[in-house]
Amino acid sequence: MIRGFRSTSALLFAALLTLASCRSAGEFGTEPEQLIDRSRISFQSMMGDNQYPGLVDLASRAKAIIIVPNLISAGFFFGGRGGNAIILARNEQGQWSPPAFYTLGGLSFGLQIGGKTSELIITVMTEKGLNSILDRQVTLGGDAGLAIGELGKGVNASTGMGLKSDMYAFARSEGLFVGVSLEGSVIAPRYTWNQQLYGSDATPRSILTEFTSTSSSRSVSDIIAAMPQ
Repeated sequence: MIRGFRSTSALLFAALLTLASCRSAGEFGTEPEQLIDRSRISFQSMMGDNQYPGLVDLASRAKAIIIVPNLISAGFFFGGRGGNAIILARNEQGQWSPPAFYTLGGLSFGLQIGGKTSELIITVMTEKGLNSILDRQVTLGGDAGLAIGELGKGVNASTGMGLKSDMYAFARSEGLFVGVSLEGSVIAPRYTWNQQLYGSDATPRSILTEFTSTSSSRSVSDIIAAMPQ
């Protein structure tokens, strides 16, 4: 019961934190399309940043990639983090799916003070990792032994890591925050946005693995083109 309460609270905290970052629909497209565009910019920027060689290495081999262009963290001993996310998956032929929409949030305890915003990219390296997040809510580092490694600047993924985790997270941050970890963060599908862009029958599985939910949106084609081959 406690675990379920924390998962629900984490997602509520994520929703509250991300409300301020949502722009209304208009000439820049719908909110889902705006998120895709911001995600593409963040991904291309971090992939081109020589401080993250591990990201380039792992992204080129990933089963899927999770992008959170604006992860907000705040707290004073008790804290939380939240942000809207997109996920793209790669099939056996190397083709990338359209992006599916998710929400990421988490609560934390202990030594922490301050606040920051981060650009977050998570490379999903295993089928176990990808399957865990399809169509359901999952706790990173907590569900079915799902392992997540957190990598800093200058870490080369090809040395000393062994690639034993299901996912690896890379964050580029602004601001001060002590004691942040993605362990225990909850990620869940955002069904309303998926259906808004792809149709009422769209699910994360139909978007990410079945390739049966598609969109003619320029934002979708641009993010697919930006993925590593």
